[in-house]
Amino acid sequence: MMPAKHCLVVDDSEIIRKVARVFLERLGYTVSEAKNGDEALVRAELSMPDLVLLDWHMPGIPPRQTIVQLRKLRGMRRPTVVYMTTEQNMEDIAEAKKYGADDYLMKPFDRVAFEGKINELALHA
Repeated sequence: MMPAKHCLVVDDSEIIRKVARVFLERLGYTVSEAKNGDEALVRAELSMPDLVLLDWHMPGIPPRQTIVQLRKLRGMRRPTVVYMTTEQNMEDIAEAKKYGADDYLMKPFDRVAFEGKINELALHA
């Protein structure tokens, strides 16, 4: 039996983290949480997740820098990074991809769309 995939959910909203956790656990993921980019980097250094869901608007280290730093962690596998946003702003999407995000996800979450996106990403990982 293969071990469960690990997802790190990074968002300053506890509600968003909890909803993502419920949806991800339904899909068989183990989930850890971080409130900001700094906390996410510490968690990733301890155990690099397979998937990172990263809010695009948080206090502290900018999400773009969080992605860059995640990509620089030596000896670690490369996680799939999905940035989460409430706005379908094409400039933000392009910027997130420029800094290394693999995809994006709209908030608030719709369970079917959320699970569809996560399953699609898992197929390409």
